[in-house]
Amino acid sequence: MKELLDHASKKYYEGSPIMSDESFDAIAEEFNYSRVGSVQEPGSIALPFQLYSLQKMYYGDPPIKLPEPTIGSPKLDGAAIAIIYIYGNLSLALTRGDGVRGKDITENISSLEGVPKYIKVRDHEPVVQIVGEIVAPITIKNSRNYAAGALGLKDSKEFIERDLTFIAYDIFPKAYPSWAEDINSLVAMGFNTVLQSDWSEFPKDGVVFRVDDNETFESLGYTNKHPRGAFALKTRKAGVITTLESVEWQVGRSGIVSPVAILTPIDIDGAKVSRATLHNIKYIEELNLELGCQVEVIRSGEIIPRVVRRVE
Repeated sequence: MKELLDHASKKYYEGSPIMSDESFDAIAEEFNYSRVGSVQEPGSIALPFQLYSLQKMYYGDPPIKLPEPTIGSPKLDGAAIAIIYIYGNLSLALTRGDGVRGKDITENISSLEGVPKYIKVRDHEPVVQIVGEIVAPITIKNSRNYAAGALGLKDSKEFIERDLTFIAYDIFPKAYPSWAEDINSLVAMGFNTVLQSDWSEFPKDGVVFRVDDNETFESLGYTNKHPRGAFALKTRKAGVITTLESVEWQVGRSGIVSPVAILTPIDIDGAKVSRATLHNIKYIEELNLELGCQVEVIRSGEIIPRVVRRVE
């Protein structure tokens, strides 16, 4: 399964995914898979500043509480890249890769409209990394794949002919006390940014919520995959209501003991479901589950059944 997920991750970042995001996340959770980004091949280049993925939450999940103030922005569904400026000059552009190393795409990105060749930086910050998303209009079929696949084109002329836009959402190192101020500075540099519009012309797969104060954001720290000061909120398909009959405990492949809901059998998208994951005892408590109560069940990633809430 690790090899399959490695392959799926690589294909996703190449712009030709073999499974949906939900399917990947569900299988990764089931098999305790924690790699961030794609598997890197020889010739990749180190990013000056590491890039983390965002923790994904869904409407109906127990809420994540972030210190105020927080800011919401559209979660664009394209391909993340990093653009590196040295003493203000565009010097390197890299794919997100595994968050630590990426593939050199400088020739393509340097010719893209909306990406300045020069930016004004402070004297004590010779290296600045701008992070954002390459997106294509929703009118283009499989627009996410269209955008991500363009990054691998060998001919920069063919790349420029594609209908692509770069929209920035972060800068490293931080230039101002707040993230909003940093984003405004990117506007002044000549970039499109996530706070300028809802970007309805481009595909989105949720909303990102982030702590605005940069010092507070950093003080919250990071897991090995995610910052604790931000998360992506997504919409999940409606589930099916049934009864929680009992709970069994099982030992997973990683040796962790976890609870499993035993349900009155139901049909979800043509599959008969009588068991569903409950994650851990804290999850049961947060949902206030009791034997005999009504629960909503989904097939997370259209594969793994999961109880998402109690139905009163």
